[in-house]
Amino acid sequence: MDVLLVDGYNIIGAWDELNRLKDSDLEQARSLLVERMAEYKAYKGMRVIIIFDAYGVRGLETKQKNYNVEVIYTKENETADECIERLIKEFKNVRTQVYVATSDYTEQRTIFAQGALRKSARELHIEMEDIEGEIEEELQDHQHTQHSTKIPINKDVLEVFEKWRRGDK
Repeated sequence: MDVLLVDGYNIIGAWDELNRLKDSDLEQARSLLVERMAEYKAYKGMRVIIIFDAYGVRGLETKQKNYNVEVIYTKENETADECIERLIKEFKNVRTQVYVATSDYTEQRTIFAQGALRKSARELHIEMEDIEGEIEEELQDHQHTQHSTKIPINKDVLEVFEKWRRGDK
């Protein structure tokens, strides 16, 4: 299974809606990023890990699982970049391709050197918009698809049956 490592604060700083939100409510910006990455995971089927920098904060690395997305807050004196590099070494093998979502140019060069691929914040944002559009299309197609019956029934009668089925009067 492929893995997407997300540099949390880098993405928050790069996506306009999250960047505006972080100034007034950083926790909400983090939560919104986790929710969007959960949609990404569900659609793409990749393992998604979001790494938030806790550099300078006392304590050990903490891991959480929100919406089936793993969230890591780095340990004391470890940057998100260092954690990402450690995780690349841990996950990268013949069967697993590791992608890193960051717009940090220096980090991108390090990522390439370790055999991982990068997605810039802009590329990830565009991909998320495309996914949301595809999901919306699929929902509309599903709503417009009529279920076929073995007995030919008039459309008006089908609507009455559907109302009864839903409990509408």
